Amino acid sequence: MLQPASVPLAHTEMLDARYTDLDIWPTGTVLEALLESQLGAVAAVKSALPQLEAAITAAVPRLEAGGRLFYVGAGTSGRIGLQDGVELIPTYGWPAVRLVLMLAGGDAALFNPVEGAEDDEAEARRAISAHTPTAQDVVIGVAASGGTPYTCAALETAKEAGSLCIGMSCSPNTRLLNAEYPVLIQTGPEVVAGSTRMKAGTAQKVTLNLLSTTLMIRLGHTWRGQMVDMRIVNAKLVRRAHRMLRHLTGCTQAQAEDALQQANGSIKLAVLLRHGLDVAQARQLLALCGGHLRKALARIAAKTPAEADA
Repeated sequence: MLQPASVPLAHTEMLDARYTDLDIWPTGTVLEALLESQLGAVAAVKSALPQLEAAITAAVPRLEAGGRLFYVGAGTSGRIGLQDGVELIPTYGWPAVRLVLMLAGGDAALFNPVEGAEDDEAEARRAISAHTPTAQDVVIGVAASGGTPYTCAALETAKEAGSLCIGMSCSPNTRLLNAEYPVLIQTGPEVVAGSTRMKAGTAQKVTLNLLSTTLMIRLGHTWRGQMVDMRIVNAKLVRRAHRMLRHLTGCTQAQAEDALQQANGSIKLAVLLRHGLDVAQARQLLALCGGHLRKALARIAAKTPAEADA
């Protein structure tokens, strides 16, 4: 489809004259050029750190109040967003019911392009409205061009509902950056013009990693640099959980196994059990501390011996 003349060309679609004869360069030179562009994409993220900090600061209270995380996108950007979101479930124990993943074209678009899906604003508004966004929700929209109609329309609808909206674009002066919390990662033209799976995709992946990981840290899903809300879903993660407990509490392998079994696989609960609480007490204390293990352990440490025995 030809781009309407009224729509300015996104920076990610522009041609870079340096690469006009790319197809006849030596293979090693092509690889060096591609690597250089990837390193430049990562470096471009640094200028967005203040914007990310502002977005995270605003998002944390809403998520602490029970809000959901939405990821919205189309094509490559949408798939990168979906990957970032879905990994929060096993890595940080983020509840699946509080995660909404929206990809233009639906599940079919995960493996094949769906014609016209990214241009369908009506479907975007319908799809996000079906989830009834609220003022507690945080909606992240990702688009390399910053002008993808599906993504922009979804964020605008969520904004009307009072949701906190974060718009992530690799091009300046774009519609998506009208979000309450804009995040610009200016990557410029691609080595292969318009191939945003390259520089723009790398920058988006890095930025989403920073955004979601920092959110999980601020929300108490880590302690002492470890994933204490990790879901134990295979043998490798069982071994990791035992190793974490031994490191965090100084217990033996047998004690780690016993605590984790009593805690029904919850590493946080298992740590509190190793500090003398029973399962019910540990659950109550964690709830009182908003799920933050550091705060819970500080309360235990602050108790007098008489209080601890009570």
